[in-house]
Amino acid sequence: MRIGVPTEIKTKEFRVGLTPAGAATLTKLGHQVMIERGAGLGSGLSDEEYQKAGAEIVADRADVWGRADMVVKVKEPIAPEFPLMREGQILFTYLHLAAAQELGAELLKRKVSGVAYETIETPDGKLPLLTPMSAVAGRMAVQAGASFLEKERGGKGILLGGVPGVRRGQVIIIGGGVVGANAARVAIGLGARVTVLDIDQQVLTYLDDIYEGRVHTLYSDPFTIEASVAKADLVIGGVLVAGARAPRLVTEAMVKSMEPGSVIVDVAVDQGGCVETCKPTTHEDPTYLVHGVIHYCVANMPGAVPRTSTFALTNATMPYVKRLAQRGLAAAKDDPAIALGVNTYRGAVTHPAVAEALGQPYTPLEL
Repeated sequence: MRIGVPTEIKTKEFRVGLTPAGAATLTKLGHQVMIERGAGLGSGLSDEEYQKAGAEIVADRADVWGRADMVVKVKEPIAPEFPLMREGQILFTYLHLAAAQELGAELLKRKVSGVAYETIETPDGKLPLLTPMSAVAGRMAVQAGASFLEKERGGKGILLGGVPGVRRGQVIIIGGGVVGANAARVAIGLGARVTVLDIDQQVLTYLDDIYEGRVHTLYSDPFTIEASVAKADLVIGGVLVAGARAPRLVTEAMVKSMEPGSVIVDVAVDQGGCVETCKPTTHEDPTYLVHGVIHYCVANMPGAVPRTSTFALTNATMPYVKRLAQRGLAAAKDDPAIALGVNTYRGAVTHPAVAEALGQPYTPLEL
């Protein structure tokens, strides 16, 4: 198979879809790997490293897309890349189609086989390709929140860990999954008062056990969310429904109840956000104010730490890249995880949650 890896063009996105080690693995299996010139530089990976791994360095982005049977990326294609996609091509990347209606329409129109990292799901319900970036984003959410709580950055001037004799910052984490658990880990390490809300009692029990009372756990319902958000210095949204739009759990009225200078970091922004006042931002312009509350809603947070993120992501994606390279989408017949990853195929939407989010009919992949 001809596998193409273009340079990411989303604002301040420095990750790359394949490492030299991954390229070497694929070329040894007999595949042709094409890397756009400079694609790995943002992650500290040189063209020379890819060449030593057996990859071809291609100067023209259109040539990478035009020759590739499968394109391996990190972030979803944006408008300049739409014309480069073609019928029958496999696109393996984060798609987040619930929050990318235009991209969904283009994939269907061009009959691209869109396989989404975020909906690949193992039989035990785990999301192996979402997990590493969710872990990074969860940890970064606390760092970003702590930074924007500083007065010079518009915050209320709270140090999350406090000092003896002064109250510590209050961090409210909505969702106790991978994002929430990693956010809690960093916030607790900083010495903040941490509360995690979730609807899964097992998740709450697990967090209570491992942190031995250093984290407060609450069952998530509208009343509890409202009361918790009102007293928060930092709110972190980490709610996920695989393939679907994130539920809006924090209303504008709740945001209005927060003290001016408080901070919201909505990690769920890739799937539309779990905060009503959320809208996607970039690393160049990461925040905006609503009712005096700072909103940090960067849609590609892990892109700010590309060296860590690229290796963490490709460690997880490579087994699936190999299977798709060896068998194409026929791999979905034997691997239910890959089957769930297929969002679009031959002009049809093949994931039920994605179909609902796009307002399109759902066609089971086996049909």
